Amino acid sequence: MCGIVGYIGTRDSQAILVEGLKKLEYRGYDSAGIAVFTENGLEISKSKGRLAVLEDKLQGEPLHGSVGIGHTRWATHGKPSDVNSHPHTDNSSKFSVVHNGIIENYLELREELSISGRHFVSETDTEVISHLIASEYDGSIVEAVQRAVKRMRGAFALGVLTEFEPDRLVAVRYASPLVIGIGDGENYIGSDIPAILEHTRDVYILEDGEMAVLKRDGVELLTIDGEIISKEIFHVDWDLMTAEKAGFDHFMLKEIFEQPKAYRDTMLGRISDDGRSIHLPEIGMTSEQIRAIGKIQIIACGTAYHAGLIGKQLIEQLVRIPVETDVASEYRYRNPIITPDTLVIVVSQSGETADTLAALREAKRCGARVLAITNVVGSSVAREADDVITTWAGPEIAVASTKAYSSQLIAFYLLSLYLAQSVVTKDEEFIGEVTAALHKLPEQVEQLLGQTERMKELAEGFAKHSHLFFIGRGVDYALAQEGSLKLKEISYIHSEAYAAGELKHGTLALIEEGTPVIALVTQEALAEKTISNIKEVKARGAYALAITNESNEHEVAKSVDDVFAIPNTLPLLTPALSVIPLQLLSYYASLALGHDVDKPRNLAKSVTVE
Repeated sequence: MCGIVGYIGTRDSQAILVEGLKKLEYRGYDSAGIAVFTENGLEISKSKGRLAVLEDKLQGEPLHGSVGIGHTRWATHGKPSDVNSHPHTDNSSKFSVVHNGIIENYLELREELSISGRHFVSETDTEVISHLIASEYDGSIVEAVQRAVKRMRGAFALGVLTEFEPDRLVAVRYASPLVIGIGDGENYIGSDIPAILEHTRDVYILEDGEMAVLKRDGVELLTIDGEIISKEIFHVDWDLMTAEKAGFDHFMLKEIFEQPKAYRDTMLGRISDDGRSIHLPEIGMTSEQIRAIGKIQIIACGTAYHAGLIGKQLIEQLVRIPVETDVASEYRYRNPIITPDTLVIVVSQSGETADTLAALREAKRCGARVLAITNVVGSSVAREADDVITTWAGPEIAVASTKAYSSQLIAFYLLSLYLAQSVVTKDEEFIGEVTAALHKLPEQVEQLLGQTERMKELAEGFAKHSHLFFIGRGVDYALAQEGSLKLKEISYIHSEAYAAGELKHGTLALIEEGTPVIALVTQEALAEKTISNIKEVKARGAYALAITNESNEHEVAKSVDDVFAIPNTLPLLTPALSVIPLQLLSYYASLALGHDVDKPRNLAKSVTVE
């Protein structure tokens, strides 16, 4: 997830581009750059690091010109560095591109372009686009871009300049957001409205497969097939802070609503077209090395640890390899037993979590191969692990993790299927069944997000209590622990998660009249047992809310005070859906209590101390 901005007009573009990037820095923060038509032609300035690094560079070496594009990067392909930063050019430096998204087939395009004599300098998928457009150019930048994007698979929003046509700025959208700002004698592009809101409140919002050709005196809208289209102008009446949150009241709510896209992006390019196999080229292990794995250890902290608890059950169920889960802060102090056949999986949203990083180093010191699941390319965890699966959730601003956690679940689903196909514990038919269900998850999440008022009503009731309990069995218990943590994090309500069968071994003593209990009942094979545990707490006066599948809603409703149903899916995939109402419950409970949802007390986003 990155931020792009562009300008064509009569004013000096550098200041406009930099200010626009400041409004988009929440979308990407590991490097930044701009390309501007100057009196010397197309010139580029870019730097690794926060936008301030680029600003310092431009103070000493400014780029003066009235047409330009800019980019703030959140890496997906290639570690953060000056050379991997955008904008990218072709070998002649006559074409420049900024890109938000992922090009799935960039490797095959790169190989083809290399054979034709084009030389690549970066590790990125975006550089392929600049070379591809250059190779297609025959006098019309619009037609060259159209031909190029038809050869690309994936998700992209593009801003394109060429020195051959300095009076045009071309923009394209496919599965990544892009807006066109309309001014008086000047026009703009931006990944989000905040980038251009200071200059105009009139915008076109591009849809997938649409492009725009910007000149100083107007904007032409067309499809990538060349068909001219017309669109209504959208007038923005939000203030800037609201615009940065895309109209949501808080970043946390915005990030909850971004989960369908995070699911799609994390799966993008990793499932074969027929759905019968998983592709994880990031993993360097051969099939023989995978078959030699005798034990797996999953290490993480907090929310990431809870994703690991579900990952443990997935791997053991699908791959039949024993898995241990460890809290990272405890791992290296217990003198862990690591043998030559041990694979260690570390999970960290930021890739900089101090405890997780220390555990990773201890595992490597003991000779283990380490696979990382992280949300940040080029982070310490990503650099030091042997293999890395990136969760393409995009930057997460709210302290309480939502889309990063659910993307970690998707990564574990993909990894488990990948290992299963490597050791042949599951056949292509089974993998196809699971991937078909995975592809339905984003739409099913969107269905759940349409029920926010229902969760708000429930949350306001729970917010009146000082403590409550979550219960579940199997993956439901693993998810219950995340639901409990999320509620504690942002509402400050004391809550505990228990394996439902453990209640009668002591916890029932804490149940009294009116105590809220949230029961997860999504596993058909365990539903009867969990309902028995619900009846145990009901007999002691508890108020029980069940989260269950639509197909089981009527039956479960007989034993509880209230029920919330999630769409039907495969049993192992239910956590990816049932987490949504738990996140919304926590969000609205915090809101009801008047707390700072995005910045809960005493907590930090990235814990970089032990």
